[in-house]
Parts: sequence; structure tokens; C-alpha cells
Amino acid sequence: MRNTKNNSVLEVEDKSTEMTEIGVEETREIIQSVAGSVGRRGGMNKYVLGTSLLASTNSLLLGYDIGVMSGAVLFIKDYFKLTNVQVEIMVGSLNVCSIIGSILSGKTSDWIGRRYTIVLAAFTFLIGALLMGLAPSYPFLLAGRVVAGIGVGYSLMVSPVYTAELSPAATRGFLSSLPEVFITVGILVGYVSNYALSGIQPKINWRIMLGIAVFPAFAIGVGVLTMPESPRWLIMKGRIDEARQVLRRTSNGEEEAEFRLQEISKDISGGSDGSGSGSRNWKGQGAWRELLCKPSRPIRRILIAAIGINFFMQASGNDAVIYYTPQVFKAAGIKKKKQLVGVTVIMGIAKSSFVLISAAFLDRFGRRPLLLLGTTGMAISLAGLGVGSMYLAGATTKPVWAIALCVVAVCADVSFFSIGLGPITWVYSSEIFPNRLRAQGTSIAVSVNRLVSGAVSMSFLSISDRISFAGTFFILSGITALGTLFFYLYLPETKGKNLEDIGALFEDKKETTASRDISET
Repeated sequence: MRNTKNNSVLEVEDKSTEMTEIGVEETREIIQSVAGSVGRRGGMNKYVLGTSLLASTNSLLLGYDIGVMSGAVLFIKDYFKLTNVQVEIMVGSLNVCSIIGSILSGKTSDWIGRRYTIVLAAFTFLIGALLMGLAPSYPFLLAGRVVAGIGVGYSLMVSPVYTAELSPAATRGFLSSLPEVFITVGILVGYVSNYALSGIQPKINWRIMLGIAVFPAFAIGVGVLTMPESPRWLIMKGRIDEARQVLRRTSNGEEEAEFRLQEISKDISGGSDGSGSGSRNWKGQGAWRELLCKPSRPIRRILIAAIGINFFMQASGNDAVIYYTPQVFKAAGIKKKKQLVGVTVIMGIAKSSFVLISAAFLDRFGRRPLLLLGTTGMAISLAGLGVGSMYLAGATTKPVWAIALCVVAVCADVSFFSIGLGPITWVYSSEIFPNRLRAQGTSIAVSVNRLVSGAVSMSFLSISDRISFAGTFFILSGITALGTLFFYLYLPETKGKNLEDIGALFEDKKETTASRDISET
């Protein structure tokens, strides 16, 4: 292995001498490809894998809340005698309030670092889970969901960004999709928890369901302290030696580590604002102005792409489908609460299985093919769910085929979500922004994600009461179809690209050619 790496380095040196003949840009691409081949030969870096797994476990908390709330809401509604509107507010409040955490997370992680922001997210969620589990009243329960929501907002932004900044290009897709894997696993654990605890007295079972999240939140918060800081954040703070040590542990060899260090340093020192990069006083100042007030054409396109994929992720109605599946099947004719919860367990198993498949093949097939496959499948599944719900709504005796169609369609919808929008939204959002704008740009995109999720979750039952479940699912199917068209036209492939090179995909081809000609001259 050592000889292979030495030979690869000689290749770089030999090919670098041809710079005057083939141009600076072409030489750089050759160096990058050779460094990438070294990484591929070395396989998955175990240290990066372990660190990414630990960072991504923070997303387990959101998944658990989504899964457990779908069952707990049945008991909470009876316990507090809630109306449908109050249920929607209770369920959606976590998502709406997570906007606060999402907006703050960009500036916070630029200020104190990615690692400590993950710790902050875990302990904020811990406090919220404790308040929910001990809630003596409906307002108290809402307060707990507000606090937990802020923690969720922090987590959804910082975990994918941290993982993307730590990962080599060849495995970044898989590693950056781990937060969605843990969200899905958390949903399944929540479903199983619902099923296991549904037989306990209704006065306390929902309290245990919600409050038990305190323990994983504490363990995650403590465990994250053992992780290294993001090397890109360290370089932006001027802490080059610390960044070099992290890169040595997260790369497949000294040569790859030095190459990554030079590429990151070059990109950061070339920031458009010319200030803050490489300075211990850097805290992300000027990022919002560059993103929202005076964005360049590439930055504007990046922001639209990130906001677009986050918008359609939630406008497809995935969170609402998961939260309210028991109510949908209750209307379909399944009356017993244990049976309703049992259906969600089947759905959780399907969802978990397909997110693992997507993560495994994301770096092989790329983002676009899986994203387009997933959203196309979702649109068809939601239409099928609408057809089944339409027949059930108009039938005095519930036909078995319609119930079966609804069950299959729900499982297919969440499975296709797990193939495409679920993991790829986090991967894409965290990798397309330039280094100096990544945290705050991603925080804007995730804020849109949370806003749409809250709006859909807090209106799903009310809209369904007016136009029926079938009508709602048909609308969601149409929105998802529009999302597929947007992705096809607007999102370029980022597979295998270094983070510092992805911005070029959003530039005008004429501008890129002109820049290359100037460079060669």
C-alpha cells in the first residue's frame, strides 16, 4: 500500500511538469484525480466513519420524536381532550420552532465551531424531552416541544455540514447521508416504542414515550465531545496545525492530507470578501450579506438549489404522512390503537431498509439519479394513496383491497422518500455552498425546510377535513411531480467532487471558459 501511494505521488510530480503545455486548470484536475485514486484504494477511512456516525446520532432524536409522536398523539389527545386544531399545533410546533435553531445554527457554528454546536443541539433537545415527559398540562407540553424544536433546528443544520467538511470526496455522499439514516432509525425506534408501551396505562405511557429521549440526548451530547473539530472551520479560524492533524487522521495517507489542506486553504484565502478567512477573529461575518443582499450569479443559483430541494422535501408531505398515518388508517377502518401503531412499525421497517440502500449507493450512482427515482416513485405512491383513500371515504363497508392499497402506498411513499429526498437533501445542502458560506447558507435552506414542515404538519388535518384525505394526497402528489421537474432542470451532479470545486458547477459555461483561458494565458 505504501509503494502504491509513493507511485501515485510520483505520478503527480511527473504530470505537474506539463503545466505550461496543458494549462493550470488541467494540471490541477490531474493532481486531484490522482489524489482521489489514492483515497479510493485506501477504502473507507475508519476514523471518519466512526466520527461521522457519532455526529449523525444527533439526528436520531428528531427521528424518534417523529416516530413516537405519531402514536403518542393518540393517547395525548384523549388525555388532554384536544381538538384536531390543538393536535396540529402540538405536532407542528416542534417543526415551526426548529426554525429558530436553524437560523441561529449557522452563526453559532461559525462562532464556536461545528462540534460544540452539536453538543448544544443535544442538550437543548434533552431539556425539551424532559419538559414533555413531565408536562402537567397542554401549554406545558407545548413549551417542551418549543425547546426540543430549537435543538432539532440546530441538529439538522450542523450534523450534515460537519460530516461533509470532514469527509473525503469519494465517500462524502454516504457519510453525509448518515443523518437521514439516523432520522429513519429513530422513527423506527419511536414506532417500536409506541407498540411496546401502548399497553401501559394511558395516563403514563405517552409520558414514557416522550421522556425516554432524555437518555440518548445526554449520551450523544457527552460522546460528541470526543470528536475532532471540522478541519475547514479550523482553517477558517487560522488554526492550520490543528487542521493538518485532523486531515491526517481523516485521509488515506499523508499525501492526500496535504493535498486536501492546500485545496481548502487556497479556497478560503480566495474568499470574495477578503476578510476573516484564516483569522482567529473570524465568526462568519458578512455571510448573510453575500448570500441575500449582493449574491453573485453562482451563489444565487446555489441558494435557489439548496432552498428548492429543502422546500420540496417537506412540501411532499413526508412528515405529515408519518405523523398522521394512524389517523389515516383509522379513517380507513382500522380501529384498534395497537393495530394502528402496528401498521406504523411496518412502515418504519420499509423506510429504514431503503435509506440504507440509498446511502450505500449514493457515491456510486450519484445524487441526481436517486433523487429523480425517489421523487417519481413518491408522486406515484401518493396518487395511489389518494385513490385508496377516495374509495374508502365513499364506502359504507371498507373494501380490503383499498385498505391494502393504502398500506402499500404509504410504505412505498416513505421508501421512495428514503431513496431520494430524505438522504440527498442533507447531502446536497451541506456540500454545494463555498466554505465561508456553508454554515449560514445551509442554515437558511434548513430554515425553509422547517418552515414548510411545520406549515404542512399544522394544516394537514384541517385541509383533509375540508377536501378529504384523498384530495390532500392528490395535491401532495402534484407538488412532488413539480419537484421532480425542478430537480431535473436545476440540480447538477456533485458526485466525486471536492467541496472546493462544486461551486464551478453553478457558474455560466461562458464565464468558466473565459476564466480558464485567462488562467492558461
